[in-house]
Order: sequence, then C-alpha cells, then structure tokens
Amino acid sequence: MTNKKIKVLIVDDSAVVRQTLAKILESDPDIHVIGMAQDPFVAAERIKTLVPDVITLDVEMPRMDGITFLQKIMSQHPIPVVMCSTLTTKGSETALRAMEYGAVEIITKPKMGTKDFLEESRIRICDAVKAAAMANVRPVSRAARAASTPQNKVAPKLTADAMLPPPTKTHAMSQTTEKVVIVGASTGGTEALRVFLESMPVNAPGIVIVQHMPENFTKAFANRLDTLCRINVKEAENNDSVVRGRALIAPGSKHALLKRSGARYFVEVKDGPLVSRHRPSVDVLFRSAARYAGANAVGVIMTGMGDDGARGMKEMKDAGSYNLAQDERSCVVFGMPKEAIKHGGVDNVLPLEKLAQEVIRLCDG
Repeated sequence: MTNKKIKVLIVDDSAVVRQTLAKILESDPDIHVIGMAQDPFVAAERIKTLVPDVITLDVEMPRMDGITFLQKIMSQHPIPVVMCSTLTTKGSETALRAMEYGAVEIITKPKMGTKDFLEESRIRICDAVKAAAMANVRPVSRAARAASTPQNKVAPKLTADAMLPPPTKTHAMSQTTEKVVIVGASTGGTEALRVFLESMPVNAPGIVIVQHMPENFTKAFANRLDTLCRINVKEAENNDSVVRGRALIAPGSKHALLKRSGARYFVEVKDGPLVSRHRPSVDVLFRSAARYAGANAVGVIMTGMGDDGARGMKEMKDAGSYNLAQDERSCVVFGMPKEAIKHGGVDNVLPLEKLAQEVIRLCDG
C-alpha cells in the first residue's frame, strides 16, 4: 500500500512563523506543506485549487481573525484545523473558543530554545497535525487514508517507568467509601470534558484529569470550565487535595501524579521527560492511580490519537479499578480508547453523554 502524505496549508501573518512551521512539518516524512498564506483571504483562494487535509491557523491576523475564518471553514467546507497561538492569556482564551467552534487541536507558535525544547516542540506540532488529519470532521475515505499513515518514530518513546515504578499489590489501599475518578483525553477532549464535567453533580467524587494541551492553555481551560460546571474546576497545583466537588486538570508541560497520605488523596505536579510522547502523560497519571488508589479509582479514557493511557489503564484494572472508555461514535479520534480496549484495561465502553452518569453510579453505588 502506498501511503499518501498529509497535505497541510499554513495560515499565519508572520513570515518567520510560516517558514519555521513549514520546516518543522516537512521534517516529518508523513507530512507535506502544500502552501502558505499570510491571511484568510489568500488561504481561501488556495483552498479553491488544492484542498488540504489539515490547516494550521493563526488566532490573530489582519483583515480577518482566525475565529471568523474557522467558522466559515466549518460551515462551508469542513477541514480539520489546528489553531496556532501565542502563550498569552488572550491567545489562550481565543484558541479555546476556537475549539468550541470546531478546531481539533491547539499548538503554540514555535520559538527558539534549547535543542531539547525544539525537539519536543517538533514532536508536539507534528503529532497535532497527524491527530487533526484523523479527526471526524470530513468524509470517512480521507480520514481512513490519514489513519493508514504510520507515525514517524522520531524519538525514543518513553513509558511511565521514566516517572515512577510499576505498581505492586502492596501499594494500593483496600477499597474504601471514597473513590477518585481519573481521566485521560487528547484530540477532541476539550469539548468531551466539558460535556462530562457539566454533567457532574455538586458533590461529585474528586476528579483528576490529564488533557493533552500546551502550557498556559490548561489554566484558561480550567477557568472556563469552572464557570460552566456545578463542581469546582482548577488547574492542578502541587499538593492540591482530591476532594468531592472538585476536578483538577494537570498543567500543560507538567506531569500530574495521584498520591495519598493516609486516607487523603492529593496530586503531585512535577517536571519530567515526554512519556508516550506527552507531558502531561495519561500513562503517568494512570500508573500513579494504580499504585496509590487501586480499587478506589474509576478510570475514564476519552477521545484522542495514539496510545497514551493504554498501558496505565491496564495497570489500573489489574490493581482493582473499574475503567470506562468513550465509544467510537462520539470520539473525534478513537485512537486512545481503542488502544486501551486492545490492551485489556477497559471494563465498559459508553457514549460520551453516558460516561458521567456511569461514573456517579460506580462511585456512589
């Protein structure tokens, strides 16, 4: 079988950003940059002659902003869009609004840094484009073609061993009356988590979440959810307690681990390498839940590309937790739930709209 490259159109008013993004994306043998545009009007003309598989779109541009262009794309000719944003508070909030309008990923604008920083940035940007190419926003035939493209193994893929040892039977507490909910999500997860958390009652069990997202965006995301939900939602800080009525979201570019002191659960936020190509990593959070919560945990894995969380969820199940996966129909990308199911860590597969209800039943039943 001949694998076709993912065709990308870069839309950004900065020539430097356009060139840098093009260089990063072209370094991946599965991606081909078919064009660059300095604003949405030029981009619209390019799309008429050669339709890309993915568009990377700047948030703030002259003549027409990225949000307006995104709405036009989604209403007239849906194409997977990756929002390219700065790390400013305003940029974060606008990019998150773009996710509600149909964008499937957020990346931060590439900038110069250390060799390790540039390599991590390259991995994240290329993986975001590949995830977008698989998103369910267009005809299945092209999505299937993108799904058949193998991932380029550009760097060693570390496991959760890089952050903490595997769990043993002596680590997790025996089941108690208080349970904790451990959630992992990636592409499409911002909207999936909104649906999930908005359905939670005010006395919901404590929740810890890893959503693959750049640093700074997680704080804006948590703040946004906090205004929508009955429970309190915040970006996790080191030593935050996991308590009823609160959801903690791992900060971008940091790992989050569930820990316990006596009967009290709390989170540890720490630096570390990319694990399963991510930081924060779902595998790291899930392993820590297996190690310190065991049968007191309920695991949930949601929409996303790749296999982050699959091994950790199996470790949670082996330690006694009950685990749920979002079903294929309601996923933007079914990769992460599919891999978790394949690894044998999932007890039940449910539509997004039924996940919260089942979590409450499991925790309070």
